[in-house]
Amino acid sequence: MAQVQRMSRLMVKTLRDDPADAETLSHKLLVRAGYVRRNAAGIWTWLPLGKKVLDNISRVVREEMDAIGAQEVLLPALLPKEPYEASARWEEYGDLLFRLKDRKGAEYLLGPTHEEIFTLVVKDQVASYKDLPVMLYQIQTKYRDEARPRSGVLRGREFQMKDSYSFDITDEGLAESYGLHREAYQKIFARIGLDYRIVSAVSGAMGGSASEEFLAPAAAGEDTFVDCPACDYAANTEAVTFKLTPVSEEHGAVEELDTPDTPTIETLAEHLGVPASATLKNLLVKVDGEIVAVGVPGDREVDLGKLGEHLAPAVVELVTAEDFEGREDLVRGYVGPQGLEKVRYIADPRVAPGTAWITGANKVNTHAKNVVAGRDFEVDDYFDVVVVEEGDPCPACGTGLKMDRAIEIGHIFQLGRKYADTFGLDVLGQQGKPVRVTMGSYGIGVSRAVAALAEQSADDKGLCWPKEIAPADVHVVAAGKALQTELALDVSEKLGAAGVRVLVDDRAGVSPGVKFTDAELIGVPTILVAGRRSAEGVVELKDRRTGEREELTVDEAIARLTA
Repeated sequence: MAQVQRMSRLMVKTLRDDPADAETLSHKLLVRAGYVRRNAAGIWTWLPLGKKVLDNISRVVREEMDAIGAQEVLLPALLPKEPYEASARWEEYGDLLFRLKDRKGAEYLLGPTHEEIFTLVVKDQVASYKDLPVMLYQIQTKYRDEARPRSGVLRGREFQMKDSYSFDITDEGLAESYGLHREAYQKIFARIGLDYRIVSAVSGAMGGSASEEFLAPAAAGEDTFVDCPACDYAANTEAVTFKLTPVSEEHGAVEELDTPDTPTIETLAEHLGVPASATLKNLLVKVDGEIVAVGVPGDREVDLGKLGEHLAPAVVELVTAEDFEGREDLVRGYVGPQGLEKVRYIADPRVAPGTAWITGANKVNTHAKNVVAGRDFEVDDYFDVVVVEEGDPCPACGTGLKMDRAIEIGHIFQLGRKYADTFGLDVLGQQGKPVRVTMGSYGIGVSRAVAALAEQSADDKGLCWPKEIAPADVHVVAAGKALQTELALDVSEKLGAAGVRVLVDDRAGVSPGVKFTDAELIGVPTILVAGRRSAEGVVELKDRRTGEREELTVDEAIARLTA
């Protein structure tokens, strides 16, 4: 027996027009179809239809997590400061944390993720290697104080997330737990109907080593990823690498050039009549307050996000005019790596040993040419720091990469022993000595997956849900008259008794046109219409996605839908 939802009793209010503040397709349609309601910036109420979709995704996630032997728990969302202070994330998360104090002045946070707390739970509950491996998960509300919450439920301050954690004795065990989660995620996203890509990623504030993202390609996506048309390489742009290849060429001696009023790459290239790629751009940043120079080809931009990942947990910020005061070695607009003193020099691998550049001569209105990396200046650290562009070579095969936008729907990490080291998570090993546990962390954005599905599956008429997560299997529409309503309710009850989830539009005083429009907008995969041939016991079945229609007798329709 499945539930029959009557729209005459259902709290659902559809809208003809898009909300004024809506930017993305999912934001517009989820509000218009009555799935969600905005309470404040980044804070949403899930209305009955939306809650059903959210719960259906949670159900699929639970089934696949349970299938790999993971155990569900529920941790608090209100968390004490001390564990996050111990891991340094109280500071690292910065303004993203919701922080509060109780009446006694003790400090707390609303959890953005739970590595620290899960580590402490396992430390309390597990004592021996015989108790491992163990995998724990929860589906819970998370909180992040987003500076600019937008795109509806895609980027909110409060959101639903599945986070799970694996605990193993060996690195081989961690790799196995990671693989189980990876396979489970593939099954989850396939079942709920998401088109997705698995891409290499960076760990960020989570820490750890191996990291992959599950991305759903969509125009509304805030992530940019690259994939190779010639091989299976795919990566978040922040994880794309460029091979450091030294160059063996002879170059002339360094020669200074008179270049008045050329403090930018554009003015320099125009003055000398050379491509920007022949110049070396030297960006000055502050790393925990210390000035650092970053060198990249003049036709490329520094990706401050990638730079920050390489230098984490240090804070990276751009220099200001005040930072040049008292620094005669730093000539604004004319900085070159040769002769720099007391300045750490970081370069992109494209500035390889043996490459020659036109760059600043550390004198006003003066540049220098034939400045060779490894001969005239040394690079302290090589990091991939340029903004990736379409056509950049694939790290695996060299083919030009393609770029696309996507929504991050999942992220998996091999954390290693970062949090176990912080909290002393040891168990008694086979040899009777303490052994340090190694961890994995695995997240799925449950509420974000709703929006991603809406982005990918909607058409010009409205939402179009995959059957697995739709709020109902069949949307029955009574075209208006008493006979048609009676037939619609009768068919709905029979379908419900057979285990089919039904949403029936039995609203009185609502025109057939409005009902049909709402059925398209709400997006249940199959629409059954009790219309003009109801007296003959004939109904119309419509496939919401393809638009295909077919007239069947009531018995034929019920047999088709319950097969």
